[in-house]
Amino acid sequence: MNLYAIRAIYQFELARAWRTLMQSLATPVITTSLYFVVFGSAIGPNMAQVQGVSYGAFIVPGLIMLTLLTESISNAAFGIYMPRYSGTIYEVLSAPVSFFEILLGYVGAAATKSIVLGLVILVTARLFVSFEIAHPLWMVLFLVLTAVTFSLFGFIIGIWAEGWEKLHIVPALIVTPLAFLGGSFYSISMLPPLWQKITLLNPVVYLISGFRWSFYGVSDVSPWISLGMTLGFLVVCLIVVWLIFRTGYRLKS
Repeated sequence: MNLYAIRAIYQFELARAWRTLMQSLATPVITTSLYFVVFGSAIGPNMAQVQGVSYGAFIVPGLIMLTLLTESISNAAFGIYMPRYSGTIYEVLSAPVSFFEILLGYVGAAATKSIVLGLVILVTARLFVSFEIAHPLWMVLFLVLTAVTFSLFGFIIGIWAEGWEKLHIVPALIVTPLAFLGGSFYSISMLPPLWQKITLLNPVVYLISGFRWSFYGVSDVSPWISLGMTLGFLVVCLIVVWLIFRTGYRLKS
């Protein structure tokens, strides 16, 4: 394994995050803090507990997951799209580096940035609401798996996108709405029975539910099902990436 190549790609992508620190870190943290102010501090005290948890604390896992999903996709998609856009991707493809090593560099950097951002938001949430983490190891597991999985998904989008518009259309029009409708701000048990069944078709429900279980021990679906869905999506993304590199789809043309 070419560790030097992996480290070079990884460090280059992380350096880009430091160059755009305001956009990469400050903006998501400020945006999420506004959610805590409005929903946690202003609206939360006037709402009943949800599944035995105060509303302000209940939305913490959902907000972290919402940010994690969007930032993982954006970081990975932009990271691979820019070399394609500038033409430098051919230098990477012609180097003695396997597709797995390229993937480790780009996806590893995107996942690292998302995990750091998620932890920063977790610390920031303490300034607004009080909460406990019942299963910290499970929390870290869901955090890492979600960041890696959606960084892979973003990597696929970055290769698929033909322009800047397509680069943002999936996160903006598909992933963000699914996150909002996936129980970020409510429990799906609060919905009518028919809508509960429909909502279970939303894959983001399982991510948020599993992550929330790691905090409070309560969830809308079994944490094992949540873990299985996350691993299943991870495997699907890996297969798609393997096919992309095997066929050269939009990389060699």
